[in-house]
Amino acid sequence: MMMKVFQNLALVALTATASFAAEKPAVADWPRILGPADNGTTTESGLLRKFPAAGLRAVWEMPLGSGMGGPAISGGRIVVFHRLGEMETVECRDAATGKQHWKFDYEAPYRPRYGGGSGPRTSPVIADGRVFVFGVSGRLHCLDFASGKMIWAHDCAREFSMSPAFFGFGSTPLVMGNRVVVQLGGVLDGKPVNSIAFDAATGKVLWAAEHEWGASYASSVPAKLFGRECVLTFAGGMSRPPTGGLLVIDAANGRVLAAVPHRAEIAESVSVSSPVIASAEDEKPARIFVSETYSVGGLCVEVAKDFSTKTAWHAPDFGMYWMTPLVRDGCIFGFAGQGEQLAELVCHDIATGKELWRDDLGRAFGRANLLATADGVLCLGEFGDIAWLDLTPKGAKVIGSAKLFSAPETWTPPALSHGLLYIQQNEPARDGSKPRLICYDLRAK
Repeated sequence: MMMKVFQNLALVALTATASFAAEKPAVADWPRILGPADNGTTTESGLLRKFPAAGLRAVWEMPLGSGMGGPAISGGRIVVFHRLGEMETVECRDAATGKQHWKFDYEAPYRPRYGGGSGPRTSPVIADGRVFVFGVSGRLHCLDFASGKMIWAHDCAREFSMSPAFFGFGSTPLVMGNRVVVQLGGVLDGKPVNSIAFDAATGKVLWAAEHEWGASYASSVPAKLFGRECVLTFAGGMSRPPTGGLLVIDAANGRVLAAVPHRAEIAESVSVSSPVIASAEDEKPARIFVSETYSVGGLCVEVAKDFSTKTAWHAPDFGMYWMTPLVRDGCIFGFAGQGEQLAELVCHDIATGKELWRDDLGRAFGRANLLATADGVLCLGEFGDIAWLDLTPKGAKVIGSAKLFSAPETWTPPALSHGLLYIQQNEPARDGSKPRLICYDLRAK
C-alpha cells in the first residue's frame, strides 16, 4: 500500500514537472534587424499582454548618438551601432543589465546632403562569433563578438566606387553561412554590381552580383526557392532616371536569377522596406512582395521554378515607407502612407491581392512597425506608443496600449529577446529626455 502511495506521488510530481516544462515560455535571440526569421517574427511567448497602468518597467537604458539602425542580441549580449561625434561606434553590452563589455569606433567623415542625421542607417549582425557593421560612409567591419577586436575591414565606397546616395549608405548586411552579402551599388572589374559577397572569416570577395541597379536602403533577406538558396534584394539607388526593383540572386555564386523593375518615377525616392516572402512551397510558384511609398506602391511578384517572373498583383495604395510588412493567416499587413497623418494599417489577401480592409487606428501610431510573437502582434508607433494588436483578415483591434515616451521619428524596428523589449528613442522627447536605447521588461509575471 505504502509503495503505491509513493508511486502515485512520484507520478504527480512527474506530471507537474512535465506541465511546468510545457508552459515554460519560449525565448529566442534577435541577431539581426528583422529578427531570427528575417521577417519581423519571433517564437517568443510568455509575454506581458496587459500593460500596467504605470506603464512598462524600464530595466536599463543607454544614451544614443545619431543613427537609425536597431540593436542585435545574441547569447545574453546586445550590440548597438551609432555615431558619437565624428566616430561610428559599436558597443557591446550585457542584454539584461546594460553593462558595457567593449566598444569599437572609427572615424567616418560624412555630412548629409538631403537632411537627416549623420549616423548609420544599418543594424549590426551577429553570426558565428562575429559582428558585422556597414556604416553610413560605406565602411564594412568584421569584429570579434567576444572582444570587439577587428578581424577585417573594407572601405567599400573607395574600393568599389560606390555611387552617391541620398542619405549615405544604408542596407544592412546579410550573413548566409560563410558569406556576408552587402548591397552596395558599385563597380568591380569595370562592371556595375549591386551586391558583393565577402568571406565571413577573411573578408575575401567571393562573388559579385552584376547589375546596374544601385543600392537602396532596404535590407536583403534570405530565401530558399525550389531548393536553391537565394538572396532577395529590393534595389534602387540615387539615379536619373530612377531605376530599381526586386533582384533574386543565387547565394552560391551571385548570379542574378531574376530582375523585376519596381521604382517610383520621381528621382528623389528611396526604397527602405525589405522584400517579404509571401508564399514559398516546393513545387508551386513563389510569391515575393516589395513596396515603396512614393508612387508605385506594392507589388507581389510570382517566381516560377525556372525563375521566370510575372506580376501576381499590384496595389498602388499599399506603399510602405520604411516598415517591412507582416505575413500571417494568408494575408499581408502593413502601415501604408508617406505622411504620418495619412498612414493606415492595411490588409491584403495574398492569393488574390484584394484589399480586405484599412484602418488608421485613430491616427495614434502613424507609420508604425509590427513585430509578431507567439502571443500576438506588437505595434510600435512612430511617436513612442506600444500596443498589442489583434490582426485578422476581418480587421484590426487594439488590445492594449501604453505610452513609452513622446518623441518623433521612432522609426527603428523594435527588438525582442528573452522577454526583454528594446526600443530606440531617436529624437529628444517632450520631457527633455535625449535619444536613448531603452530595455523594457515584457515578461509575464
